Amino acid sequence: MFMDVNHWIGVIRSATVMTMRDDAGSGFRAAFGVAEFRVLWCASLTSIVGDQLARLALSILVFQRTGSPAWTALTYALTMLPGLLSGVLLTGLADRYPRRTVMVCSDLGRAALVAVMAVPAVPLPLVVALLVLVQLAEPPFAAAQGALLPVVLGERRYEAGQSIHLITHQVGLLLGFAGGGLVVAWLGTSGALAVDAVTFALSALLLRLGLRPRPASLTPSDGPSTGVWWAQVRAGAGLVWHDRRLRLLIAIGCLAAFAVVPEGLAAPFSEEVGAGVAGVGVLLAADPAGMVVGALLLRLVPAAARVRLLGLLAVATVLPVAGYFLSPGLGFAVGLLALSGAFSAYQVTAGATFVRLVPDRRRGQALGFARTSLVAAQGLGVAAGGLVAQWTGSTTGTIAAAGAAGTVLALAAAASWSRVSTTVTTDG
Repeated sequence: MFMDVNHWIGVIRSATVMTMRDDAGSGFRAAFGVAEFRVLWCASLTSIVGDQLARLALSILVFQRTGSPAWTALTYALTMLPGLLSGVLLTGLADRYPRRTVMVCSDLGRAALVAVMAVPAVPLPLVVALLVLVQLAEPPFAAAQGALLPVVLGERRYEAGQSIHLITHQVGLLLGFAGGGLVVAWLGTSGALAVDAVTFALSALLLRLGLRPRPASLTPSDGPSTGVWWAQVRAGAGLVWHDRRLRLLIAIGCLAAFAVVPEGLAAPFSEEVGAGVAGVGVLLAADPAGMVVGALLLRLVPAAARVRLLGLLAVATVLPVAGYFLSPGLGFAVGLLALSGAFSAYQVTAGATFVRLVPDRRRGQALGFARTSLVAAQGLGVAAGGLVAQWTGSTTGTIAAAGAAGTVLALAAAASWSRVSTTVTTDG
């Protein structure tokens, strides 16, 4: 379980002396130079804006009708939880059917469902049921988009495209934290939901007109699993399970379970340090702000070094969380979270490497497993953090313990990654 120190010294030295710029033809400008990528990006941007408004609107709507914080929290959770089931069972649609078709149908379905939710007279139980259906449609869309992106961009520009999507998403979250409440107050909850329905419809139109048609990735020559839903699920799981590199990449990604604990405990921590409600938004914004900066800086490191450094970057992501042992005030805690967020941009390289190692015909299903694992890990991390904090009575101590435990596991994952990263680099 001990890391080869000489190996890491060599990796860091090579990353330092290599030219600190994007590989030729693989930067942000090259990605935006591809017309189909611009379409995918614009469609994603419209959906991010609409979704952020919808989450806030639904929380406010439920609280206004019930006056119950528990129902409000449950509704917010329902914007994420159904994706766990759909992420395993439905993402194979991105391989069985043309990916443009999967994305367009998912967006049109969500546009129709959210439009019904926007009607003021709709009963609350129906709103909740429609919300579950809306979220079930998201993983197939994400799997199709993720599987299509390397086809559209090619290998050299793919990671830059992933970085752009990450930055766009995080900036969308920041804007949502800053101004989403004001927009919902201006439009009303029904108005905000109507905007979300329009963004889905606009996304579907952009994708239908801006992407060229491509056939499904699975063909009859792929064997008996073609068109057989359960066999396809098993084939995707087997692909991931039998490749040590893919298992390690998922494990490295799932270390987010420890880094996300401060987010789940932001409100009680802010109260604990005397910052009150005002401090919660600052704490929640620190991680996405750091991730945007980290994603930009990581692009300056050569591609091969980014892959080899994945393990160390994962360690550096959870280590700042252990800094809560120092009993930080609000400002220090924000700095720790921003630092953790900056290093967490390694998830872009981990995801891009995962995609390169998966055959195109199984990419949608495999991405579904990876994404579901990450979401489940984050959910479990937040839930466990809350239970431990409740049991111990110490929010700061719980966050620090999560950082320490995550660091130990990250060191083990980094040691394992150092033994396989050379083959990944060669294959990629």
